[in-house]
Amino acid sequence: MRSIVYGENGPASVLRLIEREPDEPGEGEVRVHVVVSGVNPTDWKSRAGSTRTTRQETVPNQDGAGVIDAVGPGVGGFQVGDRVWTSMSAHANPMSGTAQELTVLPESRVHPLPEGASFDVGASLGVPALTAHRALTVTEGWPARLTPGSLAGATVLVAGGAGAVGHAAIQLASWAGATVISTVSSAEKARLATAAGARHVLNYRDADIVDQVRAIAPDGVDTVVEVAAVSNAELDTAVLARGGTIAIYASDPGDQFTLDVRAYMGLNARLQFVLLYTVPPAALEAGVQDVVAAIDALPVGEAAGLPLHRFPLERTADAHDAVESGVIGKVLIDV
Repeated sequence: MRSIVYGENGPASVLRLIEREPDEPGEGEVRVHVVVSGVNPTDWKSRAGSTRTTRQETVPNQDGAGVIDAVGPGVGGFQVGDRVWTSMSAHANPMSGTAQELTVLPESRVHPLPEGASFDVGASLGVPALTAHRALTVTEGWPARLTPGSLAGATVLVAGGAGAVGHAAIQLASWAGATVISTVSSAEKARLATAAGARHVLNYRDADIVDQVRAIAPDGVDTVVEVAAVSNAELDTAVLARGGTIAIYASDPGDQFTLDVRAYMGLNARLQFVLLYTVPPAALEAGVQDVVAAIDALPVGEAAGLPLHRFPLERTADAHDAVESGVIGKVLIDV
């Protein structure tokens, strides 16, 4: 089978296409024939060495979608021919990434893909949708599960609504009944956030951005889904409701910011950091179940607010470079 691998950290040029024998599924494992592989920032960062250092052969990409090809002993939830999407594919086994034709995964990393959902949708879930779900379920007093109407009456501010996680957060929060405000930096990104379902889309560069948010949510927003914790710290503090949560899944620029202790204390605010790979297993499983239930509300593509950029498997390096360069939309690899 064809497989993309790298044996050392570095630029996308370390990725190479090889032919190798497929692995056989063991106890509790399934083998997936990958149709589409999704690329996320975590994939190029791991390859570059900013989040994980490696000196062993590794297959990149955590997310994907395809069809069950083989089933190991002890697997009860899947059979050959089932359509599935995957999450954190390469997290436990470096050779189980989705940038290859066949990958062997624990049953817990594989999830049903309903017939009405495309492989493109399946490959776009994983990191973005599960991160968004976690960010939307950590506010005190809120339900730990998302269902239609579960966030009715709540106001969510999604920073960077044109990104993959922001897009999923807008869709999931809207599906759950929240009023969604999204901040963006351009008219083009505003169009995408609106297409995703945001009720209000604002340019965070406006001098009166705090007043604009407060006009929509006079008592403040209940949850901020934050992609740029450093740049937006002042804005987030100014618009957060008492008892609200800032769910931080990324930071830009840098990794440190000054904490206004008195301001956060006065708000009884919660800062919830979100990294998918250390989310408690029960919360992760709840996220998977809710995402599957909401899948009809999670379309991708230009009309849905998430443009798709496609590459063949042999151009995986170009796909990684596209994500690293900040392309707007979702990068997919046709395997």
